[in-house]
Amino acid sequence: MNKVLGLFLFFFLTIGCSLDKKSGIWTKKEKIENDKELVVVELFKENKNFENELNTNIRIQIKSEFSKKNFLNNLSNNNGRINYDGNLKNISKYKFSKIDNFKKLEPELVFDKNNLIFFDNKGSILKFDQFSKLIWKKNYYKKKEKKLNPILNIASHENYLIVTDSFAKYYLIDIESGNLLWMKRNIAPFNSQIKVYKDNFFVIDFLNILRCYSVKTGEELWNIKTDNSFVKSQKKLSLAISDGIIFFSNSLGDISAVDIDKGKLLWQTPTQDSSIYESSFQLKTSDLVIANNSILFSNNINEFYSLDIETGTLIWMQKINSSIRPTVVDNLVFTVTEDGFLTIIESDTGNIIRITNVFDRIKQKKRSKIKPVGIVIGSKNIYLTTSKGHLIIIDILKGKSILMIKIDNGKISRPFVLDKKLFIIKDSAIVKLD
Repeated sequence: MNKVLGLFLFFFLTIGCSLDKKSGIWTKKEKIENDKELVVVELFKENKNFENELNTNIRIQIKSEFSKKNFLNNLSNNNGRINYDGNLKNISKYKFSKIDNFKKLEPELVFDKNNLIFFDNKGSILKFDQFSKLIWKKNYYKKKEKKLNPILNIASHENYLIVTDSFAKYYLIDIESGNLLWMKRNIAPFNSQIKVYKDNFFVIDFLNILRCYSVKTGEELWNIKTDNSFVKSQKKLSLAISDGIIFFSNSLGDISAVDIDKGKLLWQTPTQDSSIYESSFQLKTSDLVIANNSILFSNNINEFYSLDIETGTLIWMQKINSSIRPTVVDNLVFTVTEDGFLTIIESDTGNIIRITNVFDRIKQKKRSKIKPVGIVIGSKNIYLTTSKGHLIIIDILKGKSILMIKIDNGKISRPFVLDKKLFIIKDSAIVKLD
């Protein structure tokens, strides 16, 4: 009897001291390998907001190979770890007429070999060579349209440049000459990235309709309608492609998967209840990123999701407030919160490994007005841009900022990398740093 009682007490005490999820503290201990030692890390998985630093003593070493994915029509939206470690000492600019509404943009930079393609305030498309010399400048808008300052989205495919705009036009340009090949009009303006797959391209308009067009003719091949909202969100919507399936977000926070050849809806996962419909204008969802058989994205209302790529079911969700595109390297997810905290997460479990304040070089009273825009993971450092023109360089190992460069006084784009050079777009120029 005493043995049975003793066994019962042992079992009870073991269970009572276990690290269960209901306790709301932490779920398990993991070993994170450092260069010379093993460190035990408490990985949090509680459904609460993370607003302070966490595990700042943890050292993160990335030993994986550099990603071969570039910034040209990256179907998964995940650039991974880029072979870049610039000294940031030399700077040059590709100038154009100032874009008045630049602070509302999420611009994409198109690379054609060593050349750059972008647009200006009047809707002119410009192609520069690597020495900042203008190769050609083309404008296909009427005088009245130019005064309305059209916003363009651009993407390249083989020898073509695909353009969609805020006037509901979409057209194709010869990338070598800049000559117009065809131009058509949609029933609503476009509000998304452009993704190209085989000889078709895909975009979402302000009616939350995903449209598939032929690159060669501009003919619409199919479309998928999702719920529409009365108030139009200004946040650019995201698309990603994997294994013949296109995934996309709409302004209400729904994530959908469509068979890319048949135009058939495979699944749809809402991330917001009906109460969000009235405030969809404020909802900002990050770009969708595909990695490790999951779809990763976050928003500005404290939600970071991982969905199963095959079924759309929830794998995990963390209370992380971020609307920038996350980056996945191996099993690590990197993002920066709206308040300037670099957060590193395990992609398979959702456990948070480390949180560090990377806005520490910005004066406290100014931080509330500054938001992160985008990141690039380099060989040793992370390069972060902000809404107030900062370029912050962060040491991956320690998670601390080591340098801050002022690029502009206003918003700048997320960073782009080509041939070991860093490019950032501001309202009147493309900035290149060696």
